Amino acid sequence: MDKVGPRAYRIAPFEYYGDVHDVFHVSSLKKSFRQQKPHFVNPSHIQLKPNLTYEEALTQILNQKEQKLRSKTIPLVKVSWGGLVAQDFTWEREEDMREHYPYLFGYY
Repeated sequence: MDKVGPRAYRIAPFEYYGDVHDVFHVSSLKKSFRQQKPHFVNPSHIQLKPNLTYEEALTQILNQKEQKLRSKTIPLVKVSWGGLVAQDFTWEREEDMREHYPYLFGYY
């Protein structure tokens, strides 16, 4: 990685990055802890969409709760997303998760 400006860096030119731009701004990086080791992912294992994004797999449901609004209650589930480098946890609408991932709720 080479520094090309006060806050811009250029990554090593790998052929398998394809259409990914090789210069990025430090603001696009996530903050990390000093104890973490860098993770490098082989891009040939990633199926990129035309807009250069990929989908993470939902691995399990961790918790459930209800979000109460003024006139209704929305059931939510906390899901674990298995990414290429690390896991992420988000609260999603139970209805959406049942529609897209019925096997996690015990029926098909």
